Amino acid sequence: MSVLGWIVLGLLAGWIGSHIVDNGGKGPLLDMVLGIVGALVGGKIFMVLGAAPVSGVNFYSLFVSVVGAVVVLVAYHAVMGNRRL
Repeated sequence: MSVLGWIVLGLLAGWIGSHIVDNGGKGPLLDMVLGIVGALVGGKIFMVLGAAPVSGVNFYSLFVSVVGAVVVLVAYHAVMGNRRL
């Protein structure tokens, strides 16, 4: 996947993940970083579960990235408590 694809997918996945967990986005830059990290985490989780690998920008990749972003956000809140990003 190209760098531009990672950025677009990360921005969208981070924004969706932020709205699922926090009921609001963190801002474009943090949403993008969260989405990219979430894509990596989600990809690892789905590989361990035996799912198909992520390739390209499509709905499956977005789903995996959002799941990963939600996992990253939930872990962040578990560690940091009520502090905001």
